[in-house]
Amino acid sequence: MTPSANHAGSVAQRIVPNIWCNGNAEEVGNFYTGVFENASAEIEARYPETGLLDFQEPLAGQPLTIALTISGYRFTLVNAGDEFAPNAALSFMINFDPLLFDGDEDLARASLRRLWQGLADGGSVLMPLGEYPFSALYGWVEDRHGVHWQLILTDPAGDPRPFILPVLLFGGPVQNHAGEAVGHYLDVFADLPGGAEIGMYALYPEQHGPAEPGAVQFSDFCLGDQWFVAMDSAAAQDTTFSPGVSLEVQCDDQAQIDRVWDALSAVPEAEQCGWLTDRFGVSWQVVPANMAELMEWPGAFERMLSMKKLIIADF
Repeated sequence: MTPSANHAGSVAQRIVPNIWCNGNAEEVGNFYTGVFENASAEIEARYPETGLLDFQEPLAGQPLTIALTISGYRFTLVNAGDEFAPNAALSFMINFDPLLFDGDEDLARASLRRLWQGLADGGSVLMPLGEYPFSALYGWVEDRHGVHWQLILTDPAGDPRPFILPVLLFGGPVQNHAGEAVGHYLDVFADLPGGAEIGMYALYPEQHGPAEPGAVQFSDFCLGDQWFVAMDSAAAQDTTFSPGVSLEVQCDDQAQIDRVWDALSAVPEAEQCGWLTDRFGVSWQVVPANMAELMEWPGAFERMLSMKKLIIADF
């Protein structure tokens, strides 16, 4: 079993990871509901039949987004083209803390191994499942749809963390910028309900591959009751963040959209339909909390296509 929403510490989720799918979001959703034991997927919105851009025409009437929920944690699967794909820069840590399994470590281990088998089927293993200095059972896998997962058995004596945590890996052009990024995100989201705080913060004491002394070896931080992980890569790589996995921020009103947009957006040419890229290359979507309702209005999709920052009054 995997933890229920209650065991996983479900919160009011304001930041929702979006996974870019190459016209196969329904297939991707079915895959995850098959490998995760407490998961559901449903069509949230469809492309209109008319008013699409040329490259969107093949998707007319098909699902636009699919809401995926895993143990109470929400993702959105974006049904689009082949322009982008997930990569290792933004992965997801699945935290098998025995406390989430009623204190039963054997149950946590068994559940971890079952999920590993499902995710690894048709995928690629980056770090084999086994014992490491930081965990008695850990593995990193890229699944058949290109999404990266890190499965870890954690020590129940440590501070509790939720079942799912997005992991930001800073390498390539943003190598050694994890600490700067964490500080920036804590400032930007300090006004979310629950506030923002740093958790564990471990630094490299000496040079480790491209990671400089003082770079972030591991850090977790909380934005509005949601936990994230950030670290600087210890291996040289060109991979960096892309819209293949983005973070959607659901805002209460236009004033909050304006503030978050102004604080994050750093690449003007990337601004489109509520999407932006920050100064570290991370893709964000800044949207109204009632976006699904707005998109049901006649002509809303066409009007959205003309926007960069979303203006609620213009829907």
